Amino acid sequence: MFALLGMFVMISGHNFLVIYLGLELLTLSSYALVALRRDDVQATEAAMKYFVLGALASGFLLYGLSMVYGATGSLALPEVMQSIAGGEATLKGSAQVLTLGLVFVVAGLAFKLGVVPFHMWVPDVYHGAPTAITLMIGGAPKLAAFAIVIRLLVEGLQPLAFDWQQMLAVLAVMSLLVGNFAAIAQTNLKRMLAFSTIAQMGFMLLGLLAGVVNGDTGNMANAYSSSMFYVITYVLTTLGTFGVILLLSRSGFESENISDLAGLNQRSPLYAGVMAICMFSLAGVPPLVGFYAKLSVLQALLASSGAFYVGLAVFAVIMSLIGAFYYLRLVKVMYFDAPTQTADIEAGLDARSVLSVNGALVLLLGILPGGLMALCAQAVAALLA
Repeated sequence: MFALLGMFVMISGHNFLVIYLGLELLTLSSYALVALRRDDVQATEAAMKYFVLGALASGFLLYGLSMVYGATGSLALPEVMQSIAGGEATLKGSAQVLTLGLVFVVAGLAFKLGVVPFHMWVPDVYHGAPTAITLMIGGAPKLAAFAIVIRLLVEGLQPLAFDWQQMLAVLAVMSLLVGNFAAIAQTNLKRMLAFSTIAQMGFMLLGLLAGVVNGDTGNMANAYSSSMFYVITYVLTTLGTFGVILLLSRSGFESENISDLAGLNQRSPLYAGVMAICMFSLAGVPPLVGFYAKLSVLQALLASSGAFYVGLAVFAVIMSLIGAFYYLRLVKVMYFDAPTQTADIEAGLDARSVLSVNGALVLLLGILPGGLMALCAQAVAALLA
């Protein structure tokens, strides 16, 4: 509940201090949740890594925000935006301070998103935390992290878009590269999905690159709404994925290895079907929602004139094809390998219903994405107005 409150505070904040307080409330609660199993060495180690690296990233973000405050003289996002756009920060001789502050802000945000090279905590935390906590950390906080990126970089620092877009481009390319190739080598399902998350967040960042091109802000609404649609559909898909893993686990046994899902279709066609739909969606296979999410981001990139953006789109497609390997490998294990587990899968009607609805939404939103895309466009338009 504290983590949820922190998310609401940071999403709704229009002031550096309010946003930072909300962020810290979320992260401190997350540290405790990861260490929920106090006697588990793996969970304790993951929580310590998360705490140390998280404290470092929070310091980066706070230091960056303090520099922006020093250059602009304000903590309120609209006033910061007005000061930078009007050239007042430059007139005060604070341009270098502002640029350095932007670097620290982007570094802090990159950690919260879990993108390369600030990704070191993601595999360990996903692996070490109880599956229910992994489901939570891989879900709503990703939406909150996207919201704070939009708040700070678009609502507050949009005149510096040329600078932060270059940094995000490097982060996106490295995340797609490292995330996809590292996931191929994993045998632990939760670690594989952690590296998958890194790659997915890199793909989401591509949409943020296409908002401002050579000073032209005409593509902002399309680009940012595409990224928002991408992160919402990713969270929806990952909830189904970890939901299945959670139901397959039992007392004293975490169903976290890829081999634990062998022959799942023979034990439960429903759970195997939901997991297969989620895997196909993450891989970007039509007509699932993951395909349309990737397509919308690629369209936003291609709408920006320039060989650089076309090159990024081609690179993203190649990385998606590479990433499809480890998603489809899991489907092959579920449907074609002999079962290694014989225990009955026990779940109530509520759990089966939620998973069924989740899988159906991944399919239906891929076939009829217009409604959700329109809501994302309205939200971004209201922000930019």
